[in-house]
Amino acid sequence: MEGGLNRAIKAGIIGGAGYAGGELIRLLVHHPHSEIVFIHSKSNSGNFVYEVHGDLVGETNLKFTGELNDNIDVLFLCVGHGEAKKFLQENKINANIKIIDLSQDFRIHEESTLNDRQFIYGLPELQKDKIKAAGSIANPGCFATAIQLGLLPLAHAGWLKDIYTTGITGSTGAGQSPSATTHFSWRANNIQAYKTLTHQHLNEIGQSLRQLQPTNNIELNFVPWRGDFTRGIFISSQLNNEEELNSLNNLYEEYYRDHPFVHITDSPVFLKQVTNTNKCVIQLEKTGNKLVVHSAIDNLLKGASGQAVQNMNLMFGVDECAGLKLKANFF
Repeated sequence: MEGGLNRAIKAGIIGGAGYAGGELIRLLVHHPHSEIVFIHSKSNSGNFVYEVHGDLVGETNLKFTGELNDNIDVLFLCVGHGEAKKFLQENKINANIKIIDLSQDFRIHEESTLNDRQFIYGLPELQKDKIKAAGSIANPGCFATAIQLGLLPLAHAGWLKDIYTTGITGSTGAGQSPSATTHFSWRANNIQAYKTLTHQHLNEIGQSLRQLQPTNNIELNFVPWRGDFTRGIFISSQLNNEEELNSLNNLYEEYYRDHPFVHITDSPVFLKQVTNTNKCVIQLEKTGNKLVVHSAIDNLLKGASGQAVQNMNLMFGVDECAGLKLKANFF
């Protein structure tokens, strides 16, 4: 491995029965430098993983367990919001085990410390060097990732002020437990705005943008939508900017030069470019002083489990793209 361990990275997963857990298992089973030691699920203990995640038939014969095992290098927490902190308070995890938490429990600076653990916000395109040195990672939210990747270069240039963002997400963004708005009969041929201007990811987005542009005059107005498809997030952010489009494209290309999963294009962006991948594809459009930034990701991969694996790669000094060279589901 490139400057990292000279053996497989031993991984444990808490909460492996949900959508994010299933995607994480799929990635780690085929990862060239990882070995899954255990997948924890109280409700599915003793069941084969493929009995819950049918797409893993023939890929693994691992079973879920209700027991913990500290013979690991990294622990992934794929649990609900509030559950990660509770789990760590109830279970003593060896200080030498790295943790990657996919919930929102530790993303905000004021909430990022638990006992002796300091969680680093895990957006590689914002602070890759800190992630490499981290012992614990707070994996970013899905909407937060897509919106931030569309805006970080402008924040770095100090050009953000009033931003008007709309975004649409697939049904998997609501998790695996059924609710009134996740049933097929409700989602099919239907869309709906929700959490208008109050979405829980606004705090982490604002925190990151102010990290690059410390002035406190950034106002992000965000309207999220539930879409009638299963996976993916499409974001459009509108703001005023006087720069020429060519200069803005150059700004984005330069900012993301060393970030292999972000791609700038002149062509219209669409979800099928990114579903089943860890990519973010960005397109800029401009009319007069009005700039629109489109960004698209897979909410379960770059917005969750793929980014978690990307962070694991960085933490253990292996190829950042290891296990993540995935082709989009184009057809």
